[in-house]
Amino acid sequence: MTGPALRRGAIDGSAAPPRIVHLGLGAFHRAHQAWYTAHAADAAEWTIAAFTGRGPRVADELSRQGGLYTLIERGPERDRAEIIPAIVEAHPAADTVRLERLLAAPRTALVTLTITEPAYRLRRDGSPDLDDPAVAADLVALRRRQPPATPLGRLLSGLRARIAADASPIAIVPCDNIPDNGAFVRTGLLGLAEAVDPALADGIRDQVSFVSTSVDRITPRTTDADRAAAAALTGFHDTSPVVAEPFSDWVLCGHFPNGRPRWETAGARFVDDIEPWERRKLLMLNGAHSLLAGIGTLRGHTTVAEAMADPDCRIWVHAFWDEATRQLPGGLDLDAYRGALADRFANGRIAHHLAQISGESATKLAIRVVPVLRAERAAGREGAASLRALATWIRLVCSGAGAPDAKRIAIEQARQAADPVRALLRILDPALATEEIAAAVAAVRLEPAAAGAG
Repeated sequence: MTGPALRRGAIDGSAAPPRIVHLGLGAFHRAHQAWYTAHAADAAEWTIAAFTGRGPRVADELSRQGGLYTLIERGPERDRAEIIPAIVEAHPAADTVRLERLLAAPRTALVTLTITEPAYRLRRDGSPDLDDPAVAADLVALRRRQPPATPLGRLLSGLRARIAADASPIAIVPCDNIPDNGAFVRTGLLGLAEAVDPALADGIRDQVSFVSTSVDRITPRTTDADRAAAAALTGFHDTSPVVAEPFSDWVLCGHFPNGRPRWETAGARFVDDIEPWERRKLLMLNGAHSLLAGIGTLRGHTTVAEAMADPDCRIWVHAFWDEATRQLPGGLDLDAYRGALADRFANGRIAHHLAQISGESATKLAIRVVPVLRAERAAGREGAASLRALATWIRLVCSGAGAPDAKRIAIEQARQAADPVRALLRILDPALATEEIAAAVAAVRLEPAAAGAG
């Protein structure tokens, strides 16, 4: 171990009680929402109690450090490190007792979420997937007032405690890559609440607001080398540092009935219409990531930067951006954004692993790439770049090399179908499972672009 262990007493004195609860304690939350909170002009008034999405490891590590951690901003030429004090409590996901107490406290003003798209366990329209065994089990547990197991089930249990305590209104702020995520989560929570107790749903309608967001900051997995870098830069041994690119963006739209940090002083934007901004990011950044996760993996690359250094992958990404920008309105400075994305993707000092992006591809492709393909074909164009993203995923799945996916059972069944291409397309979007699109996917050429891939 290099240097003394990172502890709150050595860096920061007593902290204010938490006013923010976060579900989904991981690297992205610490590089994004917690970073914005720490940099807000009124940061001293706003601290965070965070809960993991699954296991207790990160909570255990951060608890030993009093919630402190090192954020390393990794630019193209050098690293910069700072110790972030915003998190004052870190708990495992299963600690529903503490979650309910925090949400019942009047001082708690908002809940932020980074639980990933599949963990919501909602259908595309936001309604609960009642056929999901985990959702069904949560409904039984909630009716019996037993601890639920899914993130939304736990959140609903906490909101029930808040309504019962007659506490002040609260805002829910989802920060996952889902279009109109505030409305999406509102639909899901109300659907679950109606199934548990209609009076609970009424209480949520009266006392809970839902804020939509667009978030952006590339945050790769932490390595042992990063832990050594954190110690060298700060002088403290940190078991749980986070690495992120210097770029960060946060756009929010909605009402905060019980107050919020002054995140705008840290660079966040508050807008009346978030849809264009979130769609720009979802299609251009996330869509290109999903394309690279497939084609880059097939070509033997391991990181985004490696894939972007491959001339063929770079051509294919730009072809996808050509399609995506046709689906976006003016006024979003698309040329500059596209140039910034190319530079960010090429930052070889950010080891953003394709395997990290590849997880849950069925859900990701459905919201990042499928809308572009459908729009292109509706306009009479082939959608070749979007088809390539689907074709690479299907090739990987059919070869048995697909990444972990919450839809693994359906994917495995599709692999065994008489027409696996159409069966896999049906998982992404039933409207795609036509002979015409299946044939177009099967015809996609994945050899080097210089040989005519298109």
